[in-house]
Amino acid sequence: MKPVDPRLLRYAAAARGFLAASALIGVVQTGMTIAFAWLLTQAVVGAIAGRDVSAFLLWLLLAALLRGLLIAASDAAGTRAAARTGVQLRAALVAAVGRLGPGWLAQRNQTEIAVTAGHGLEALDAYFARYIPQLVLTVIATPVLVAVMWWQDWPSGLTAIITLPLIPLFLILIGMATRTVQKRQWQTLQRLAARFADTVQGLSTLRLFGRDRRAADRIEATADDYRRETMKVLRFSFLSGFAMELLSSLAVALIAVGVGFRLLSGDLSLEVGLFVLLLAPEAFLPIRQVGVQFHAAAEGVAATEDVFAVLDAAQDRGAEVHNAGVPASSSRSRALSGGAGGASPELRTPDGLLVVDGLRVRELPPVSFTAEPGSITLIEGPSGSGKSSLLAALRGAVPFTGEAAWGGRDVRGLAPSEWLAWAGQAPGLIRGTVAANVALGDQDPDAALVRAALTAACAEGVEPDRPLGVQGSGLSGGQAQRVAVARALYRHSRAPHAVLALDEPSSALDPETEARLWRSLRERADSGAMVLLVSHRRTARDIADRIVDLGVPA
Repeated sequence: MKPVDPRLLRYAAAARGFLAASALIGVVQTGMTIAFAWLLTQAVVGAIAGRDVSAFLLWLLLAALLRGLLIAASDAAGTRAAARTGVQLRAALVAAVGRLGPGWLAQRNQTEIAVTAGHGLEALDAYFARYIPQLVLTVIATPVLVAVMWWQDWPSGLTAIITLPLIPLFLILIGMATRTVQKRQWQTLQRLAARFADTVQGLSTLRLFGRDRRAADRIEATADDYRRETMKVLRFSFLSGFAMELLSSLAVALIAVGVGFRLLSGDLSLEVGLFVLLLAPEAFLPIRQVGVQFHAAAEGVAATEDVFAVLDAAQDRGAEVHNAGVPASSSRSRALSGGAGGASPELRTPDGLLVVDGLRVRELPPVSFTAEPGSITLIEGPSGSGKSSLLAALRGAVPFTGEAAWGGRDVRGLAPSEWLAWAGQAPGLIRGTVAANVALGDQDPDAALVRAALTAACAEGVEPDRPLGVQGSGLSGGQAQRVAVARALYRHSRAPHAVLALDEPSSALDPETEARLWRSLRERADSGAMVLLVSHRRTARDIADRIVDLGVPA
């Protein structure tokens, strides 16, 4: 593990500011440490000599107070920096996931990402408040204190120079072993969270098949694994702390023995000897604390590494799109990957058209069609023919070969929210009101437009202010599906240029409600909307202007 990952400074401005503040505080702390040791030496030597040391005692009290204030300031700055860095990294993580798209997210465990963004980044408090300040002090204070010791008594300084490297050497050796068990502990925690989330989500199905007890046993086994990994980390932590304390104590003892013998022989004055003895523990203290705080900060550091992996992937994806030459506003679309099914190397598409040429997902047959505003394009075919996969490819949820261009731009260079108003087979509702679900993503929701969208989706009986639970619980299957369709209609009303794409919007509807929904979609298309409709219902043919039959899958 790097002491300070350069990516942290690149992705979080708060970390850069805190590092500079820590350096400033470290310089002042180093000066106060030297001043405190000198004042204490003068007070002790003066008291032994019978001099008045009241002034030294007052200055000593002031120095101690300032040292305490500096430590408190460092802790406060670390806590604020941890909070601000966590906010910045979470925002960067959400933005990166948005750039990577649903295709990338579908291949990841979303619960693990949530644990990283939540509990993991909250563990940065120890990293910022305790680990980084001690690391900065090691870089600043330790060399200065050793230099002062050498200046006052070179044999003591030489002893410190010889013994100091032993501590980071042992710290590295122990840290390498500790890093392995800490990484395993973090991965076990992510696995535990993912397993618990999956079990809760499918609990009704598990109970129906009598597998709920086994699922609970697996969660218990994973929790027990996490307990064992945590105890391993604690054992390594205690071992590391013991090694650091032992080595630093032996080093200080060697300096003290040398100073003692030279005091007895008269080769060293009491003032210099006491001053050096007071500085010796302070010279070793920061590096000892780095070893101790390394373990407390490891969980937060592990979380940031996962975050950085996502941010780096988003940067690489952006670089690939840029290098591929996908233009932001051009009258043509250039392929990002090889064509299939006779795809042409270039597509020239007029504004407003959606042109799909040889689009192929995995081993499914290639698909070609053109959709235009004011029309309904029906995608039909038997189960497994790739109807939903086609929409998933257009919205970036799965990779594909071939061509797909909207308004002259390759859809792989566009965010789905820029050009799609989409509703899938799973409603994808969230906790909140019905209105909040319909206007999802709108910073300034229009209440009248929400109600109009619900009416157009045949969900006029669902009140906009009706509260929903987790994953939209509180609605029937048909109601949830109509609310999802209303969300797509609302987005299209907000952005009439967008393509309205609906995947089996009537699968949970009765024939009468389905007929009303078809009429609503036909009216929307007659008003100029471009509608892509995936449906296995024969009645959908009655409103379609163009039918794309995917046929029997290969």
